[in-house]
Amino acid sequence: MNLLMVGCNHRAAGVDIRQQLAFGAQQTSDALQRWRARFADTELALLSTCNRVELYAVGAAPDAAPQPDELVDAMLSYHGLPARRMEGRLVSLAQRDAVLHLFRVAASLDSMVVGEPQILSQVKEAYQRAVESGSAGPGLHELFQAAMRAARRVHNETRLHRHRVSIPSVAIADFATRVFERFDDKRVLLIGAGEMAEETLRYLKDAGARRIRVVNRSWDRAAALAEAWGGAAAPWEELWEELAAADLVIGAASVQQPLVTAAEFQQVVARKRQQRPLFVLDLAAPRNFDADVGEQLGVYLYSLDDLAHACERNRAARAAELPSAEKIVLAETDAFMAAAHHRLAGPVITGLRRNLEEPKRAELERLFRRLPQLDQRARGEIELFADRLVNKLLHPPMESLRDASQEGPPHGLLDALRRLFRLED
Repeated sequence: MNLLMVGCNHRAAGVDIRQQLAFGAQQTSDALQRWRARFADTELALLSTCNRVELYAVGAAPDAAPQPDELVDAMLSYHGLPARRMEGRLVSLAQRDAVLHLFRVAASLDSMVVGEPQILSQVKEAYQRAVESGSAGPGLHELFQAAMRAARRVHNETRLHRHRVSIPSVAIADFATRVFERFDDKRVLLIGAGEMAEETLRYLKDAGARRIRVVNRSWDRAAALAEAWGGAAAPWEELWEELAAADLVIGAASVQQPLVTAAEFQQVVARKRQQRPLFVLDLAAPRNFDADVGEQLGVYLYSLDDLAHACERNRAARAAELPSAEKIVLAETDAFMAAAHHRLAGPVITGLRRNLEEPKRAELERLFRRLPQLDQRARGEIELFADRLVNKLLHPPMESLRDASQEGPPHGLLDALRRLFRLED
């Protein structure tokens, strides 16, 4: 397996950069199909969330996979972005480093809010979309299944996820409470009806919110979400009226351009509000609200990047559990790499067994022809002896390959065995 990952995350780039590179659901499927045609011998999966955009590529051999700069070019070209705009903000990882990174991502150790539960479902969705797009194969299957297994171990064997903590929960607890002391008398507007929107609504309800409006381009999804949480849906066309009436707004809609610009807000909304306080939490990437909206009088606008400080406190609170979680992820990474390296030995092991099985069968046939008086029981004992002898002869080289695989690809030992036993590739 030749594994590469290129992309950016919240550590390397701000939300303004990440949103330029973000892929929606349909864009992801379209991009994977387009890249699959360009890189015919490569398996591809794209993980695009609020905090990261990462492209994973698996080739069966080093010469069967694209170079990192080719993958970067594919990602930037899709959005028509010049390379200079992303200079210094994209990272590239290969082999074990890429495996460890994905395992940490799936286990929520690389999240802005460590321990948040959403990322694992997003990793699963990224793999499923790759499967549906025809860009996944056995390499990605093994990689993502192992990542999910590592994440489950962290969840089950540590207390990192004991308290349900996510970006919405930190946002409500650390930011919204700075503006409002209570929520039961506030009018809440939720823009969007996806997982992030519902997760936020859950914490708002726990905080006491009762007057809830949900606006989404799909009326059915807005109505279903509102009904599930005791709110009411409003038509998408009434977004501006709902903004004017709201006290607290959560932006979580999937869009390519801001829904609300400063000029539109000033012209359509501000006059009706008369500087009444408005708390806006923009959890979308790309943004739902232009950053300049936060300059309006009475508007308190927070974006994903504003959560960084609160998330660092979150990380500190979980510091005691991090060593155990990291140990699990490292162990799973080592096991995955050892298995991958050991698979390289498969053809050699097959060749070794074939080179011993063929003369074994020939010698047994010769022996049985010379001793026709042997009954079936005697023949069985002789065949069992021959099988055991072959297995004992195979055991030392197989053990040596297994031990060498723990340290890295056993290319030297494989080459030596091929030459020594004259094995074909």
